[in-house]
Amino acid sequence: MDLVAYVAAAPRRGETVSGREFRTVPGGKGANQAIAAARAGGSVTMIGAVGDDEFGPRLRATLNEARVDTVGLRTEPGPSGIAHIVVDDEGGNSIVVVPGANGTVTGLGEGDEQRIADADTLLMQLELPLEAVLAGARAARAHGARTVLTPAPACPLPDELLSLTDLLVPNEHEAAALTGHHEPLAAARAFLDVVPEVVITLGAAGSLYAARNAEPVSVPAVAVRAVDSTAAGDTFVGALAVAVGEGWPMPRAMAWAAGAAALSVSRRGAASSMPHRAEIDALHRTAPHPREAP
Repeated sequence: MDLVAYVAAAPRRGETVSGREFRTVPGGKGANQAIAAARAGGSVTMIGAVGDDEFGPRLRATLNEARVDTVGLRTEPGPSGIAHIVVDDEGGNSIVVVPGANGTVTGLGEGDEQRIADADTLLMQLELPLEAVLAGARAARAHGARTVLTPAPACPLPDELLSLTDLLVPNEHEAAALTGHHEPLAAARAFLDVVPEVVITLGAAGSLYAARNAEPVSVPAVAVRAVDSTAAGDTFVGALAVAVGEGWPMPRAMAWAAGAAALSVSRRGAASSMPHRAEIDALHRTAPHPREAP
C-alpha cells in the first residue's frame, strides 16, 4: 500500500514541512507492473504475498479489478508491504519501502512453477527476497519464458540472476548504482557484459536501448504536464513487457511504453493512474515515430 503525502517541496534531512494532502493508494512495484501489463492488454498472473491486515484485502481486490489473476498471491500473518511516498509540486517523488508480507516469499509456492511455465514472460522486481526472484528466474529459463528484471530497489545482483535475465530495465539511478557509470550509454555498455539486452529509463529524457552486436537506440519521452511520477517506471515496464511479448521491435515497443508512462504521470496515484490499451494506442498514433529518435 502506498502511503502518499503531497507537498510543495520534499523535506530535507531534519526538516518538517506541511503537506496539503495524504492518500492511501494500492501499489507495490510487482502489483503496479502487473496492473500496467494487464491494462496494456496482457494476460497477467501475480506471484507474491499480502498480509492479513486491513490493507491485504484491498490490495487483492485492486489486482482482481484490473483482471490480474491472484491465484498465486498468498496471504501471510502480519502486515502487508507499504511504501511511504512524498510527492512534490514538480511531480518528483522519494520512496521508502517496508517489505512486510513480501519478505516472507523466499521461494516458489505450490503451482508457481507451472504458472511461470505457462507464461511467455516473467516480469521480476526486487521487492521480494532475492531467493524467490532467483527461483522464479530459474523456472523461467527451464521452461523457455523470457525474463525481464527491474533491479529496484537497487542492490548488488548475484551473477546467477544476471545470467538468467534476458532484458534488464533499470532507471538511470539504478544503472549508475549497479555499474558505477553515471553516463547512461556507458552504463548500458557495462550491462552488456552480463545481460544480452538492456533498456535504461531516463525520465523526461526518454529511454536508451542497447543490445550485444547492435547500435544503441534512444527513444524520446512523450511530453505531458507531470502531476505524479510515482508509477511512471512501473507503467513503462509493464507496457514494454506486453509489447515485447507480442513481438514488437524494441524501439517501437519503447515508444509505445513511453506513451503509457506519459499518461500515468499526468494523473495522481500509482495503479489508479495507469492507462488502458486503447488510450496508449491513441496517444501512440499521434506521438513521434521511434525512427525520429536521436
